[in-house]
Amino acid sequence: MLKTMNGKLATASPAPIQLPDLQAEAARGLRKPCKELPCKLFYDDQGSRLFEQICQLDEYYLTRTETAILDRHAGEIAALAGPGCLLVEYGSGSSKKTRLLLDHLPDLAAYAPIDISRDQLLSSAAGLAADYPALQVAPIWADYTLPVQLPAIEKAAARRMAFFPGSTIGNFYPHQARAFLRRTADLVGPGGGLLVGVDLKKDPQLLNRAYNDRLGVTAAFNLNLLDRLNRELGADFHLDHFRHYAFYEPTHGRIEMHLVSLADQTVHLGGERFSFRRHETILTEVSYKYDLGEFARLAAGAGFASHQAWVDDARLFSVHYLTARR
Repeated sequence: MLKTMNGKLATASPAPIQLPDLQAEAARGLRKPCKELPCKLFYDDQGSRLFEQICQLDEYYLTRTETAILDRHAGEIAALAGPGCLLVEYGSGSSKKTRLLLDHLPDLAAYAPIDISRDQLLSSAAGLAADYPALQVAPIWADYTLPVQLPAIEKAAARRMAFFPGSTIGNFYPHQARAFLRRTADLVGPGGGLLVGVDLKKDPQLLNRAYNDRLGVTAAFNLNLLDRLNRELGADFHLDHFRHYAFYEPTHGRIEMHLVSLADQTVHLGGERFSFRRHETILTEVSYKYDLGEFARLAAGAGFASHQAWVDDARLFSVHYLTARR
């Protein structure tokens, strides 16, 4: 449960993810014939800081393009959300984009950011509570890929709107995306809304540059996943024995991020041994790209009607407002 403190700020709920769970997930992925690790492991405190750096890179068009779309259409979005809305954000991070909405939604019932990185969640929530003193900010420390219980709020909400920026919906396989969207439709309820950022299909060269920056920040972000397993779970990955590798895979319309083993080697995790051949990879992330029609059909299959989609002039990125039918 959440307890209110300092008037409008609530403390984050206890972590639903304990180290044995992370260890079980990591070991399960490494046992697969084609090894993989869940991308949620990226977002410890160090990973969250590295991702904030990625968002500032010249090659990484996604953040600045989505921010420009939100800035340009914030008034329209606020009109669709309506007065007295409870705003729930998945993967809130630094909540920078959220401020664009909050400036146009002065009568929100409350704002409930959800994030897996505890320190960043509490820091950004405290900043928002200070800057928007009339707004109840109720952070939830959780893995939003699982069902999430919303906190009690002081003001009755007229309706609910979920916010899922950053094209993170692309990190789900399509069947997982549908399941996530169904849970979100249930969470917001009939007539509730979802504002979601979706990266568009485009020139593969542009996509490849976005995930292989010249400064190597994305490579450091990818390798930090192994470093986290070493720090938190006692694994013995040698980071210099692995290399970042990302590419656009056109058949499935997705970016794949891998870590490539540079030698035959054995790694230990939780009492198990995992053998790697030279050039064998660990899949660490997929990032699906959609055209507008593809995403509308995906949303429709999960109980949402597409109400509005905004794109930038270069048609790099889209922001969709969906309405739950269920």
